[in-house]
Amino acid sequence: MKLIIIEDEKPAARRLQRMLSKIDIDVQTMLHSVAESIAWLKNNEHPDLIFLDIQLSDGLSFEIFDHVKTDSSIIFTTAYDEYALRAFKLNSIDYLLKPIDEDELKAAIKKFKNTQQSAENININNLRSLLNLSEKRTYKTRFTAQVGQHLKLVDVSDITCFYSENKATFLHCYSGRNYPVEVSLEQLEEELDPDKFYRINRKCIMNISAISDIVSYTNSRLEIKLENFNEFQLVVSRERVKGFKTWLNN
Repeated sequence: MKLIIIEDEKPAARRLQRMLSKIDIDVQTMLHSVAESIAWLKNNEHPDLIFLDIQLSDGLSFEIFDHVKTDSSIIFTTAYDEYALRAFKLNSIDYLLKPIDEDELKAAIKKFKNTQQSAENININNLRSLLNLSEKRTYKTRFTAQVGQHLKLVDVSDITCFYSENKATFLHCYSGRNYPVEVSLEQLEEELDPDKFYRINRKCIMNISAISDIVSYTNSRLEIKLENFNEFQLVVSRERVKGFKTWLNN
């Protein structure tokens, strides 16, 4: 099987290459932009399969197929939300949600081998419309908190974590201060950058930059130490440990 990876984040591309190597699939070519991909596809034999990131450094990867026709099958990789994933299903295109899970990767390869679908059969324009990806997704950069009669602005970069307690949600700052916010953890999962924040259990969403230590805990769980956070013990729930480790290495 001849396979290439098109991904603008080189660490993510190398990680996918290593994951494929574990299942005896060798990737010789990794491309990192729309322009580079167009040039390569115009001058080389097309592969059997392309792993394709949607948002590249110089535009959407869909633009590649405005310039190059190919019979290669495609597995998209994406960090977009459930709405986007439904769009992929409607178009019968396989996808991998970042950070990529090893079991899902194996399943995608199996699906490719069983039912191959080429880029020629993909309605690229329909996907553009369904995903509404004219711009990169933006995330919250600040929050407001009520402090007495005043509203305090808190920048996301100053927040170590968000947590729920007594049916209320709080943000915790590097300074050690806590502030209540009128938003649920479920809403925060949609509003925060998933590259920086991860929900470790039902009570807490933490900032990767605030981690001071990670310690093995009972029942194959992990305990997280955050800077200046002493409200309660932070433990990654058992069902989230695998995803958490993948997120750390993305």
